[in-house]
Amino acid sequence: MHLFNNSGYGDKKHRVHENMSILQQLEIKHPILLAPMAGVSTPELAAEVSNSGGLGSLGLGASNLSSAREQILQTQALTDAPFQVNFFCHQPQVLNEQEAQCWINYLKPEFERFNATPPQALDCIYPSFLDNDDFLNLILETQPKAASFHFGIPSTHQIQALKNSGIITLVSATNLTEAKAIEAAGIDIIIAQGIEAGGHRGIFNADMDGAVRTADLVQLINQHCKKPVIAAGGIMNGRQARQLMNLGAQAVQLGTAFVQCKTSNANAAYRQALLNQPLTQITSSISGRPARGIINHWHTQIDHPERPSVPAYPYTYDLAKQLHAVANQMGDHGFGAFWAGSNVAQIREIEARDLINQLVLEMCE
Repeated sequence: MHLFNNSGYGDKKHRVHENMSILQQLEIKHPILLAPMAGVSTPELAAEVSNSGGLGSLGLGASNLSSAREQILQTQALTDAPFQVNFFCHQPQVLNEQEAQCWINYLKPEFERFNATPPQALDCIYPSFLDNDDFLNLILETQPKAASFHFGIPSTHQIQALKNSGIITLVSATNLTEAKAIEAAGIDIIIAQGIEAGGHRGIFNADMDGAVRTADLVQLINQHCKKPVIAAGGIMNGRQARQLMNLGAQAVQLGTAFVQCKTSNANAAYRQALLNQPLTQITSSISGRPARGIINHWHTQIDHPERPSVPAYPYTYDLAKQLHAVANQMGDHGFGAFWAGSNVAQIREIEARDLINQLVLEMCE
């Protein structure tokens, strides 16, 4: 099932050489990447995708150093095939205390509905890869095949250290300007994240989102940049993947399609929502950064026109997680962060290995 000729993917006349190049660069059999989904990724899912000829991934942006190391080592114990690790490169922001208190007060009635009291202050719960070199040193120590980044670009010395160690680098771009910056920084591969993608938008500046469709973004980047492009956003089957590769993508990255797999870390409420409530919307109320998820209380009860400004990421996420926890205890799952792409209604209940095989068949039709 994994030994299709590479020329079977996409437009044979125009894409064969590029596909061969990116497959060789990442040392994978199929141009299919598992999106690194923090909170949903597991070593088992990453290994299953990698063992099936794709590139597995670990979303480590929400992990501390010891947890990140443990997940990498567990994955390496489950597969000898390449996989990627992913971290957040958001610019550190000083919390506006007045803005934070306003947001806490705004959500106070929601806490009270569950007989709970909101916290008095918000914490910066997720570090940035830019904060120090602890995560960089972990990558250099454990030597995964590739390292990808969201919300921005690693610093110059971090990129050089990864290059010196032979680590392939990838960064998400949501518009052409970001893609050009990624290329200028010397990153190896550009991930074109379209507006259809589930989860957090990879925008460098949370206040500036061009909202470009995946197909348009792939073409824009392919026309103006020389680095290989991977399409991400709204891809649920091999036919959609092939269409994007015909437009210039050399591989595709899927996240939502894999969330329902048994080896993902999605809880029962999340899995049920994927199948029963397949409509999505983008909100910044959950984390402080725009992110697409299944429509729930955040979109219908919190995102009113008079809603105050949200505090900086990831401080806002601290409050959202606490509200979800108290609501969850009372049997209300409507404040969960059920990230999903715009085409979630096309999701298939299928395990990772079979999904990879099905995608390959559809791409070669």
